[in-house]
Amino acid sequence: MSSEEPARRRAPGPSRWRLTLSDVGRLLSTWAVSTAALWLSALLLPELSASSLWDLALVAAVSGLVGLLVRPVLVEVSVRIAWLTVLPLAFVVQGVVMHVAMITVPGITSTWLVAFVVSWVSAVAGTLAAYVASAGTDASFTSALARRDRAVTVPDPEVDGLVVVQLDGVPFPVLRWAVQAGRVPTIRRWVGSGSHLLTEWTPQLPCTTPASQLGILHGTVDGVPGFRWYDRELGRVLVANHPADARIIEERASDGRGLLCEDGTSISNLFSGDAGRSLLTMSHVAASPGSLQTKRSLAWFMLTPTGFARSFTRTVGEVVKERWQRRVQVRQGLEPRVPRTWTFAFLRALTNALQRDLNTALVSEEMLAGRKVVYVDYVDYDEIAHHAGIFRHESVAALDGLDRVLAQLEQLAARAPRRYRLVVVSDHGQSQGQPFADRYGQDLSAVCAGLMAVEVRHPEAADEGWARAGALVQDLGDQGLAGRVARPAQRRVDEAVDEGRSGHTDRAQDVVVLASGNLGLLQVQGPSRLSVDELDRRWPRLLPGLTAHPGVGFVAGLDDAGVPWAYGHDGRCQLATGEVTGSDPLREYGEPARRLLARAVLRPEAPDLYVNSLVERDTLDIAAFEELVGAHGGLGGWQESAVLLAPSEFGDSIPDRVEGADQLHQVLLGFLRRSGQRLVSAAQAEIERPGFAGSHADHLAPGRPDGDR
Repeated sequence: MSSEEPARRRAPGPSRWRLTLSDVGRLLSTWAVSTAALWLSALLLPELSASSLWDLALVAAVSGLVGLLVRPVLVEVSVRIAWLTVLPLAFVVQGVVMHVAMITVPGITSTWLVAFVVSWVSAVAGTLAAYVASAGTDASFTSALARRDRAVTVPDPEVDGLVVVQLDGVPFPVLRWAVQAGRVPTIRRWVGSGSHLLTEWTPQLPCTTPASQLGILHGTVDGVPGFRWYDRELGRVLVANHPADARIIEERASDGRGLLCEDGTSISNLFSGDAGRSLLTMSHVAASPGSLQTKRSLAWFMLTPTGFARSFTRTVGEVVKERWQRRVQVRQGLEPRVPRTWTFAFLRALTNALQRDLNTALVSEEMLAGRKVVYVDYVDYDEIAHHAGIFRHESVAALDGLDRVLAQLEQLAARAPRRYRLVVVSDHGQSQGQPFADRYGQDLSAVCAGLMAVEVRHPEAADEGWARAGALVQDLGDQGLAGRVARPAQRRVDEAVDEGRSGHTDRAQDVVVLASGNLGLLQVQGPSRLSVDELDRRWPRLLPGLTAHPGVGFVAGLDDAGVPWAYGHDGRCQLATGEVTGSDPLREYGEPARRLLARAVLRPEAPDLYVNSLVERDTLDIAAFEELVGAHGGLGGWQESAVLLAPSEFGDSIPDRVEGADQLHQVLLGFLRRSGQRLVSAAQAEIERPGFAGSHADHLAPGRPDGDR
């Protein structure tokens, strides 16, 4: 939209609550069921009597009205005292409200204990009625979020807002197929109407959330050679989704001018993007646990039928569904597959039910408050596809659920005090295949230990979902009683995540092998990086043994002269020039493979040796070094094919090729400028123009542009 067009959103006037027919129906059904519950209680409990059915109906109406007035007070009290007091407080207050209603209405006699019991019989019945009527639907949830609207006037309504929704791990080919197949109706409508452009971008190596989010939010992919790696400066393993480690990574990368630095909000991310407000964000929960807004949103969920009943029933349903789908996979003999435990079932329920709704509620509040830019990560698809597969029914169903979230955000944006544009990205794709250890009977660390004849350390990888649970627990952290109650759960989360951080030792010659999907990192612990030549001199069987292994596609590292090489079974490729001796080890990995690999190997934080699994020519199957069906991290298949779905009016700001999350950062900065944000001088705009940082064919290890990225 040009600056001359008059369609800018104006700041809204005072918020009005509009009573719809569905609201009336829900209220009447709840009232009727609550009255029936009171009548049944009066028949069964001699301590409760009423002169007429209408008296009971009046009690139900009065208690409902008092509950509506008391609920906002409960929310504020609970978040300021301790969030774990929400349920006990609600439990007691519900009885008080019912007792007051019975005292107020003539013709009712009851004791306090009976009033307390009856209050919960009535509340449960009314909640079930409300849920059956509409509370379980996305429309009712959206309506409930919209009714939380408060009158807000922003000083600059002519500036458009941007909401960037990250659909974690969704490959571009999968989303394109879903659109063509008639799934994801919201995205299909956007693309079909021409309002949005669906394009592909290529993540850097490693194709992981930490590298991509650091690049997208902070403009650099330096400092992150994998999902977990041995950090030479600290002398220990860093795990990017551990809060304390995420904070270290962000502090090294941030210059204060990240994507969200100007009135931005980070929600459920690894890094903050220098946002003024960070909610459920890994790098910040370690520093400032106990976000008041997160507590308030959770309290609202727990104290309303729309929130609690919806999320609780969906969470239980997700666990049941996961266990059933696991059995179906086994019964049908689907391959590849991995064991799907009860732990995964509960973590899946957390990400696909409670956390999805909580994220949506938080984004809604930020839009209604007029924040200029919001970045939120939904991990639903990624979590399921890791264990089920990238095209399996349950994974595609998660994609449908995320599409419904986009529809909700689209509706909620219409109530905001400024116009919002919705941009959808994925941080990487995923590839699929039978895990390396299942195929060959031993994992990568065991293969390396046999070839080197030394003990190889291989810290176990904790499930990523534990870290998500940890962020939620820490962001709800309290002092006092609630904090003590929550502490055992937090310890369980920390123990699960810390399994991936072990590996510190004082012995400089210890070898560590770590996995990021189908990308292996071999590092000899010590202050400096070893060349491939030095590794060959110390362990002459290592390089020939790895390149000859049927599950290894190539290994890569620097020679003594600092030249980057990729080695295969019967050939090698000089990554800086593309010169090939023998057979090209990268021939099955696609056109950008050499550039992506060269850029990764040349970084100073890279491991001594990168090991990438095979990729099957016909099926695009890989062999993850972790126990995962769907995986990402290295090269091969669709893991380096990610999504960018942007408003068509931004089309001329998107270069023909977006390669690397740092270039996508520049593209998103262009979107912000087109929205009236991050305005810079003409000279700086030339530095930041799309394509400036993205032509990796010409510069394999580009530096970061100066100034305001």
